[in-house]
Formats: sequence, C-alpha cells, structure tokens
Amino acid sequence: MEQDQKYGLQNILDKKTLKWIFVGGKGGVGKTTTSSSLATLLSKNGSKVLIISTDPAHNLCDCFDQKFNGKEPVPVNGLQNLYGMVQNIYIQTSLYVYIKEIDPKIDPESIKFPDFTGFQTDQASQTFMSEIISSVPGIDEAMSFSQLVNSLEKYDFDVIVFDTAPTGHTLRLLNFPSLLDKGIEKLLSLRQKFTGILGQLSGIVGNEQDQDQIFNKVFQNLEKMKKTVEKVNEQMKDPQKTTFVAVCIPEFLSMYETDRLVYQLAKYEIDISNIIINQVLFPNDTCKMCKARSKMQKKYIDQIIELYEDFHIQIVPLQENEVRGVQSLQSFCGLLLVKQTLPQIPQ
Repeated sequence: MEQDQKYGLQNILDKKTLKWIFVGGKGGVGKTTTSSSLATLLSKNGSKVLIISTDPAHNLCDCFDQKFNGKEPVPVNGLQNLYGMVQNIYIQTSLYVYIKEIDPKIDPESIKFPDFTGFQTDQASQTFMSEIISSVPGIDEAMSFSQLVNSLEKYDFDVIVFDTAPTGHTLRLLNFPSLLDKGIEKLLSLRQKFTGILGQLSGIVGNEQDQDQIFNKVFQNLEKMKKTVEKVNEQMKDPQKTTFVAVCIPEFLSMYETDRLVYQLAKYEIDISNIIINQVLFPNDTCKMCKARSKMQKKYIDQIIELYEDFHIQIVPLQENEVRGVQSLQSFCGLLLVKQTLPQIPQ
C-alpha cells in the first residue's frame, strides 16, 4: 500500500455517508485535541457537525476555551457549522428517579416498604431496589445514552463526533445492547420472584396505584430503551455510517490499550481504519534524552505500522505548546492531513 494512502484522516473527510465518528484511546494521549480538530475539519468541509464529549472528566471546554453544557448543543465561537456539547452518561441514577421519569405523577419519596422477613422498612426498601438495579448491569449508563440519542434526533446534524472516555468506559458504552438483553431477562425473573411479596405489600405508593403497575412500566420502559439501543447498535455496525479513530502515543501501555480497543471493536463489528500516533518526538543532535526517547518511540511506531498495515496511520509530532482555543486547533488540523515521515534519530 502506498504511504500517502495510509496516512492522514482525508479518507474520513471524503466519506460523506458517515454519521457517527468515535474517537478514543487511553487517557492522556490527545483524544480531545484529535476529536476537536477532526470536528473542525468536517465543519470547514461544509458539514453541520456536533462534537460531544462522553468523558466524565472531559476537557472539551478547555480545548475550545468555551463553556458547553449537557442540555443542548452550543455553537462554537469563531467557527461555522460546529456545535459542542458535554454529556456524562456514566452518572449513576437511583431507581426512584427512574420511576419518576416513567410516571411524573408518582412521588419517589412516597415509595415505602413495610417490614417483612425481619428487615426494617428502610432495609427492605433498599434491598428490593438494590436487587432490581443490580439485576440490570449498565442500566444507568444505558438509560443516559438512550436519552442522549433520542435528544439529538431533533437536531439536523450531518455528523456527530464523539470524544469518548478512556478505553474501558468506551467499550462499556459500545456493549450496552448485549448488557440490556441480559438485564431484561433477569428483570423478568425478578418480576416472578417478587410477585408474591408485592402482593402482600400495601401502601407501596402514596396515591394507591397498583403495585405491579410500576414494575410493568419499568419493564416496558426498558423494552423501549432496548429498541433504541438496538437501533444505535445497528448504525454502529454499519461502516458507511460509523467509524472509530484510535489515538495513541508510542509507548507500551498506550499500544496495549490500542490493541485491546481494535480487538474489541472487531468483536463488536464496529469499523476502525484510522490510528493517530500522537506526541512523537523529532529530536535534534543536542538533546541526549530526546534521542533516547525517540529511539524507544520508533520501536513502537514500527510495531504499530507493521501490525496495522491496512490502516490509515497518521504520525503527529509533539507540540511545543498546549493546543487550546480555535486558532490552535486550526493549526493542529493540518497535522492530521499532511504525510509525516518517521523521525530520523541523530547518531
């Protein structure tokens, strides 16, 4: 394969069918800088773009030097067609809040359980709720992600760039559909398990609503959520609509994380064809430590190129200053497109 075909993100800019682009990797490798620059390139290419961070410890606001929120997309200052948003989909919510969302008329504070099987009221309530929550792994994140997808449908974005959390969180996000499948099956079994207990309880809700009705609504809402996530999963597996960009630095731990990410994405049938190798040193003759570090980096760069010979691989030099603000991002954008040769290590 020719070198100019392997390097750069031009293949992503040229693919007009893409709707979702996920950017991920190990923490601290430059995911936010890369995703922000890619979103900038897409917007300058004529697309209406949303960049959204799903990282609980996001740096998106710092990167653009601008405040974003989780309520609605905010136009990026100084750029046309680009909007920003932050959304922590990993915040855990209690089932009380979940029930409130299912039926606003229900006061979560009124959901109480009388004593049974030797437990005190609070203990019984907490035990029951905890077992339901723990029976559906990922229910909190899945519910948040489902709400996020639904809320974004009303906006007419051509492309959404996801600035994701570090690898472990991202893989959980991509695995929500299978988690929900297992969780709903467990919830069904729990429903049978607690049928007898629920029948004996009185005053479970203050408005005397049938106890089983709440449980039915919880399950119905989970089924609805499952359909939404399945729709998301279908789009994720379509390489014409979704792709993933891995960002790494030429060090062992980052390379290991990249290998794990590529393997899991293949397992989930999600397209990935681009790898950004960031923070690469191009040393001079006077810096002994820089030459030593560059020699180490080159070893890992060679391994990445050999392992992923069919990928578009882009080498990005380590920057003298932090990339912050639209002007800095626009300068960084060029580094994602030009062909970079491997650093030559002075003897």
